[in-house]
Formats: sequence, structure tokens, C-alpha cells
Amino acid sequence: MSQSIVIIGAGQAGVQTAEALRAAGFDGSITLLGNEAHGPYHRPPLSKAWLAGEMEAIQLVMRAPEMLAKKNITLRTNTEVSAIDRTAKTVTLADGSTLPYTGLVLATGSTPRMLSLPGADAKGVLPLRSRDDASAIAERMAACLQKNLPLVVIGGGFIGLEVAATARKKGLSVTVLEAAPRLLGRVLAQSLSDWYAELHRSHGAKLVLNAQIAALEVGSDGYVSGVRMADGSVQATGLVVVGIGVAANDQLAKAAGLECDRGIVVDDCCRTSDNRIVSGGRLHRSPPFGWHLAEVGVCSKRDRARQICGCGIAGHRAPLHRHTLVLERSVRQKAANGGIVDGCGHLGGARRHGVWPFQRVPLQGRTTAGRGQRQRHQRPFTGPQAAGPGRVAYPCASEGPGL
Repeated sequence: MSQSIVIIGAGQAGVQTAEALRAAGFDGSITLLGNEAHGPYHRPPLSKAWLAGEMEAIQLVMRAPEMLAKKNITLRTNTEVSAIDRTAKTVTLADGSTLPYTGLVLATGSTPRMLSLPGADAKGVLPLRSRDDASAIAERMAACLQKNLPLVVIGGGFIGLEVAATARKKGLSVTVLEAAPRLLGRVLAQSLSDWYAELHRSHGAKLVLNAQIAALEVGSDGYVSGVRMADGSVQATGLVVVGIGVAANDQLAKAAGLECDRGIVVDDCCRTSDNRIVSGGRLHRSPPFGWHLAEVGVCSKRDRARQICGCGIAGHRAPLHRHTLVLERSVRQKAANGGIVDGCGHLGGARRHGVWPFQRVPLQGRTTAGRGQRQRHQRPFTGPQAAGPGRVAYPCASEGPGL
């Protein structure tokens, strides 16, 4: 029987897995299923250059269809998968047709969390995950500029701050509402969090921390017109961008009876509870390994995870614990201000800004801050280090970006 791999999800996870399979010598059929009209594209620029109108559509393309075809990888866009039959080893598509598989890859990604507040379904309340989302936000931003309407961003994480910075660059008045007492509190130390807050304020963004939102107000035209706070005050707006995190798209896996826990549970080779199905999503390691790895969400680590995913489904063993995994996050000014300020002259002129100790997981990481760099640092963190060029010392381990 000929081997057939079906990959559900045509984003970076799916593409990297397909290419890793070919690189590993797999010569069976590979079918890549995407539920968007677009082929594989880069998501990081969506909140920055693409949203600012500084990037052409061709620059967003990750892999052109003809490039995938040269590798004998079949790409099918606008294709929804409705079910997985593990017994028959088939996937059922929304049109009722089925595809057989000898190996299945779940690279279904995540969905932005939305607000559960009155008025949250109004027009002009938008998330940012896909290319279409970014285009809708850009279109509404243009309308707000014409009507001199402000923008409200709910969520002070990376996506929210990137959108806020891009909007300021375009001349919009911006307010960022963050429920926590500081920005980027889950990923940055207090010192860097404060630094980013001051950076955004210095460029005209208004930050409201410890924000408690009661409802969204809707105008007569059906568009959001304001954000009503718990104290009764109203933040006027013509556009609300919601950046409050994501939820794993594990519905197919759950319906198929695979083990899930806020994502798909896998072993050290990315295999699910069914050995013929692997996943490039959220990873949970169990004893005896003794650590928990949640959302390896940075590009170079995604790439490695997809290679492991491909090796796992191809029958080769390349377990995750045999590789040094480091959380990398660009903390250049441009990462959170959308390019308003260029260079990294602050923090002692450092281009590499920090060493992050982790809580609850025996992984070490450091950030990279070179222009466009995606580097792997395998030198382990061995304890507090003095601040100096290229490094920021944290007073205690609890200030690292705990997972």
C-alpha cells in the first residue's frame, strides 16, 4: 500500500512539516489542506508592514503553489475538514468527500479569543489572526482616519502593541486597554515591561492598565462607537482591535477521541494518543520527563518542532528532549512599536536584550534582538548575571517570562 500523508493546516506548521517529510526522503503523497482562500503566507508582518500598507501581497507569500508542486506537495485551499475517522483512516471534507491517509498531521493552529461582553458583536470589533483580518482592520483604520475617529486596542500583548504602534504611525489616536497591571506581563520582566510602556506613551499612545471593561457601545450605523469602562467612563472609538490571546483549534482532535488538554497532547516525538497522527501544536510532556512545554510559539522553534513532527510521522525517531529548546522572542523596539523607532540604542546599546530564567520548566532562554535575526542560543542560563552590553539582569527568577 502506498504511503499517503494528509496535513490539516496550510500555515507555517503544515508547510514546514511537508517540507521536512520530503527532506527526510519520504516519497509518498503529501496533501496540504488549508481553510483559507490564500496559500501559505507569513503571519508576523500582518500587524506591522502589511497593516501599515508597506508590503506587497507577493512579499507575504511563504511558499508559492508552484514551489510546493515542484516538491510533489499537493496544496488545496478553501478546504474545510469536518471529521477524522481513525478506524477507516480517512478525513472527511466539508463537501462530503474523503481522503485516505496512512499518516495524519494536525497543524490547525489557533483562533483569537473574543470578548464576551455586551456589544462585542458590533461591526468594527475585530481580531487579528489571518490576512483577511488584517485587511479588514486596515480598511476600517482608513475609515477612522477620514472621520477622525480613535482606535481602541483591548489587550497589551505583542499583537495589541504592534497594532497600536502601526495605528499611531498612520496618525490615529490610540488607547490600549490592558486588564493586567503592566504590559506584556506574561513574557517580560518588570523593567522591560515598564520600558515598553514608556516607549509607547512617548509616541502618543494612551495606556490604561488594570482596565475593567463593562460593555461596548454601538452606534446607529451598527459600528462600535465606544468602550464603556466599569467606572462608567467611555473610551470613544470607531474601531476596536481585540488581542486577548488565542485558543487552540483542537475541535477535530477532540471529536476524533484524541487526548487534549487546552490543546492536543503529544509525546516527545509530537505523536498524539494515536500513533498515526502527529500534531505541531501545543505540547504537553508527562512524567518521567517532568516538564511541561506550552505553545512553542517562536519561529525557529516552530521550524524545529515541525521537522520533528515530520520525522515522527515518517517513522524516524527525533525526540524533542534530545534538543536544546530555547524560547526566543525579538525584543527590538520594532517588535512592539511596529517600526516607529528604528535601531536598538537603548538598554546599553544592546542588540541582544536579555537572559530569561524560566519557572516550572527546566528550559533556558534568551531573547535575540538583531535586525531580522532568528538565532539559536544553546548556552544555558546558570544564574543571575550582571547587566552589561547585550544583557539585562533580572533581580530574581520570578521576573522571567514564566509559561
